[in-house]
Amino acid sequence: MLIDSNAYIGHWPFLQLKYNNFPALSERMQEFGTDISVVSSLNGIFYKNTQFANEELSEEIRSKKAYQSRFIPFAVINPIYNGWREDFETSVNKLGMKGIRLHPIYHGYELDNPACIELVKMARDRDIPVALSLRMVDSRPSSWLDVEKEWTLANVMPIVRAVPDAKYMIVNLANSLVLDEKDTALLKKSKVIMDTSGRNLLDLGSLLKTFGTDKFCFGTHSPVLDYCTGLLRIESLRNDEANEQTKEMLRSGNLRSFLNL
Repeated sequence: MLIDSNAYIGHWPFLQLKYNNFPALSERMQEFGTDISVVSSLNGIFYKNTQFANEELSEEIRSKKAYQSRFIPFAVINPIYNGWREDFETSVNKLGMKGIRLHPIYHGYELDNPACIELVKMARDRDIPVALSLRMVDSRPSSWLDVEKEWTLANVMPIVRAVPDAKYMIVNLANSLVLDEKDTALLKKSKVIMDTSGRNLLDLGSLLKTFGTDKFCFGTHSPVLDYCTGLLRIESLRNDEANEQTKEMLRSGNLRSFLNL
């Protein structure tokens, strides 16, 4: 079984995307043998009111029965936008969202913002995972209208320290993964899972030893990144780095446990 932990539909204002709607994403999933995808809306990053994007996502998933069994929707919530608490409740209780995605760089707040901490605690109390991306697109060739800031793994640790018993998905590990000893220990014992889409997972075998085999899962960051690299990082692991059981955990087992599937 193969589960993609990190996919999107929608548009990016500064980049032409392919495979960015449900029919096209479904075709890519079929081509590469992916059974289920965790999906959120790129539009939610740029809409002033992110809830409109969550409603669009929900409507599209509900439009076909096949989509409802293949896609796990995550809501984009902006905790500094008026009405975010209602957005959270509506997304979880009415729209059937199974997780939330935060985009602090684009929405203009820090992870230690009191409203952000409150939101993460609300998600924790519902056993709902919180997804964070180290970067959305490579800032180097991006439009001057886009943000230039990118995160390292250390940049997400303030929220993990503030709410250590929440569930976190950290995706597109494109930049430094170096943590000090204290934060490494915290991440290893926390409910954290990281995807394989990011460019900085060139030595996944070593990272499995550092953080644990249960801390990683397959992810594509599609359609922003190509679909197959995240899977190749798993399949190319040598026998002394990961046996078949570990590879199956990375393909789907870890995420199934993490999402209670």
